[in-house]
Amino acid sequence: MIYKIASRTEWQAAEEAGQFDGSAVDLADGFIHFSTAEQMKETAAKHFAGQSDLLLIAIDDSQLDIIWEPSRGGALFPHLYQPLPLSAVAQSWPLPLGPYGVHQFPDESVLRLAHIVFSIKNREQSRK
Repeated sequence: MIYKIASRTEWQAAEEAGQFDGSAVDLADGFIHFSTAEQMKETAAKHFAGQSDLLLIAIDDSQLDIIWEPSRGGALFPHLYQPLPLSAVAQSWPLPLGPYGVHQFPDESVLRLAHIVFSIKNREQSRK
């Protein structure tokens, strides 16, 4: 699983279009930026500080052409050089700001459970 942080407005437009073409930053850079579970909190703090009305979107990257490229401090980040099909979305959650202006992420166990449920659904669909 990889993760995308997006505004509700951006995500609503993606749902209407049937795919996510990327945020303004993604479109300017020529690829969609994602983060791993280990990277997403730092990504939120660095690129979305103080922003409310955000969503955290869990993406099943197993069938996407993800390219891992160095970014912050040489860490490898997942990038997608094409629109994101919504069929790859496992789950989304609100990403509210807490009392000190820090985004409140779902618990790690919730993230793992979403991955398990999505994997089961995919297996069941592939059997049909």
